[in-house]
Amino acid sequence: MGGLTEAKLRALAGERSFERGLGYVDEVSGVEFGDGWIRASVRGTERYEAELLLGGRRKLAGTCDCPYGQEGNFCKHLVALGLTVIRQEADLPRLRRTARERARDLDAWLTCLSRDDLLALVREEMAEDRNLRKRLELRVASARGDVAGIRSRIRELLDIGPFTQYGYVEYADARAYADQAGQAVTAIRSLTVSGRAADATTLAREMIGLLATAIGSVDDSDGRLGQVGADLADAHHEACRAARPDPEELAHWLVTHALDEAADLTDIDPLDYEDLLGERGTAALRRHAAEAWQANRTGWADKHMMRRLAKSGRDIDTVIAIHASDLAPNGHTHLLIARELDTAGRTAEAQECAERGIRETEDLAGVDTALVDHLADRYTRTGRPADAVSLRRAHFTARRTLLTYQQLRAAAVAAACWTSEREKALALVRDDVERTDTSGDRVLVDVLLDDKDVDAAWQAAHEHGAHDSQWLTLADQSRPTRPADALAVYLRLAARLTRETGNRTYEQLVSLLLRIRDCHRHLGTPDDCTVYVTELRAAQKRKRNLMRLMDQHGL
Repeated sequence: MGGLTEAKLRALAGERSFERGLGYVDEVSGVEFGDGWIRASVRGTERYEAELLLGGRRKLAGTCDCPYGQEGNFCKHLVALGLTVIRQEADLPRLRRTARERARDLDAWLTCLSRDDLLALVREEMAEDRNLRKRLELRVASARGDVAGIRSRIRELLDIGPFTQYGYVEYADARAYADQAGQAVTAIRSLTVSGRAADATTLAREMIGLLATAIGSVDDSDGRLGQVGADLADAHHEACRAARPDPEELAHWLVTHALDEAADLTDIDPLDYEDLLGERGTAALRRHAAEAWQANRTGWADKHMMRRLAKSGRDIDTVIAIHASDLAPNGHTHLLIARELDTAGRTAEAQECAERGIRETEDLAGVDTALVDHLADRYTRTGRPADAVSLRRAHFTARRTLLTYQQLRAAAVAAACWTSEREKALALVRDDVERTDTSGDRVLVDVLLDDKDVDAAWQAAHEHGAHDSQWLTLADQSRPTRPADALAVYLRLAARLTRETGNRTYEQLVSLLLRIRDCHRHLGTPDDCTVYVTELRAAQKRKRNLMRLMDQHGL
């Protein structure tokens, strides 16, 4: 059990669950060992079943049927089981040996039973376990090649009724239900192997529908039913490969399935069947997909399938038509079309499409910024810097933010016209401020700080106000040159933090105190700093974590 360590248990459970798990070690009983798993009962509020799983590369995982474990968490009961095994490490060889001996003894006992005694035992277990009976009946039908019997048993195995509480299969019962569903997949595969691939194909499709209906009422947190769905998709593909169904019929089913909710369960990709479809089936696949898309041009699944088929056939015009059928008002679809055209080497059309997307966007403030970036980058790469500046200027005018200002500056610097562009941009932001637009206040200070125009930023902050984060940035940028102004900011921010508690607050406060000390050093007033810190310590002495942090930083 080299992959099982206290460090891994702590990392998986988190500090709180790990510490709580320490108190449950004595409640672990009935530890069992298997190939890559350890299972036991742990008594808590109730008796819970916990299981640790050791995967490849020493990967550790676990499941528990307690409420916290059912939510997919690595709970305290799993921690207790892991710690129990670690502490019994010296005794593990004996425990494994005992487990093997018990399995060998059971096998030997079963082998010695007479036919009648063995049948009596099986009948007794079937009487106690209805699900076991269903699984065995499925095996009987599979052995006989009884398609009607297999269909009937599959329906019974996929019935969630025996597992439900209030119409829902809880996490604790989901594994047993998934195991039964897996038995049904095995039965379908057995039909393919026994030469009944056409029947296997039909049953696989029926099971896909049944399981897709059931999965909405099952807590599949572990993804076991999802894996059953993937296995079922493989079983269907295997059956089709053996049965070679009519290509047009297969194409129709693939399209219908891809547009059905059951597609999420199996993730069957119609393109995986191209070798079975041949030219006739592939043509039918595209035809059925096109008909579905024509009937529902805005449906996501319809568009997605049609687009994939068109791309696989390198039909760029159809891909563009699909996008163009449902243009987004913010220009995003124009961007997708432009990228497709670029990939196809149709660069002139790509640029015209991107420009049209900008023109047709009703409000540039809400345009997809990626479209603006795409077109501005193209202008720059094709030697049209003035057009890049014009585009960035229009975007900034519509949406005055720090980011659009930075993008305008980058384009204007490249075009050697930043001085005049900056004056126009700042005039726009100042107009916002004059109209008492509070967002304009924020942007004005931000852009001046970003330009490293600290004096102008101080003036704007004093005249129009600023947020605490902006004041802090101002103070940090000008502390060496304007220590008195910076000190006033730090003192005000520190005073606010002294009224709050919490380790995060204490870290912020200590950071401000270090800045305050640096300001006093620049001002040549270290004694004033000492007086301030002494008074603060006296007032905050009950905050032990704060005192500890101040001690660590020599405050």
